[in-house]
Amino acid sequence: MNPFRPVGHAFLAFLEATGRLFLFAVIGIGHCVRPPLYPRLIGRQMIDIGYYSLPVVGLTTLFAGMVLALQSYTGFARFSAEDAIPSVVVLSITRELSPVLAGLMIAGRIGAAMAAELGTMRVTEQIDALETLSTNPYKYLVAPRLIAGVTMMPLLVLIGDVMGIFGGYVVSVFKLGFNAQTYIVNTWNFVQAMDVVSGLVKAAVFGFLVALMGCYHGYMSRGGAQGVGQATTNAVVSASILILISNYLITEMFFAQ
Repeated sequence: MNPFRPVGHAFLAFLEATGRLFLFAVIGIGHCVRPPLYPRLIGRQMIDIGYYSLPVVGLTTLFAGMVLALQSYTGFARFSAEDAIPSVVVLSITRELSPVLAGLMIAGRIGAAMAAELGTMRVTEQIDALETLSTNPYKYLVAPRLIAGVTMMPLLVLIGDVMGIFGGYVVSVFKLGFNAQTYIVNTWNFVQAMDVVSGLVKAAVFGFLVALMGCYHGYMSRGGAQGVGQATTNAVVSASILILISNYLITEMFFAQ
């Protein structure tokens, strides 16, 4: 009846799961950079992650920019600092809101789909059939998703930047009475290349994390339909947590004094 035994079991289980995930990531990355690759599979994953995610990412960042402009005006009006709204909107969107919101949306949409697809293939023994046919599952299933996640997320975030800034512009000009030309000039003069680059770096990392967690939990799922459901939930939750943690670490790397 040692009271520390459950703590030890939990800690060892955590270390074991971390080791499995690390090895899975290393093997997956290795197959991403070694031929042969499957261009058709990579292209299909790019379409699924990029093109079909445009509406949800665009709408999310658009309304985030609109709300940000409204909230900023409410606060800055108390100090007669309304002129700072364009700079706040463009910095918040490019550095934080667009990559984080897009990452979380893609985690819910794509991470869950990857985990469910690979989990179903695992419990129906389709992955075992690939191995029987001398097809490497990492090369055929994991590598295309990792490549597509890393390449398409920055494009989605770049479009999200434009939509978020446009949302702030619409609210500021048509509701709050800002001069359109002055708003655009202030936005353009304040934003710097590093603001956009940091958001795109975050997007690439987030895309890798979403694809990795979706593939990992789906690939490792066991236990039939219940196991697939659990893998889907774990993929979304773990990807979301890792996105928030890595967001802080990347921000610290780029902007810490």
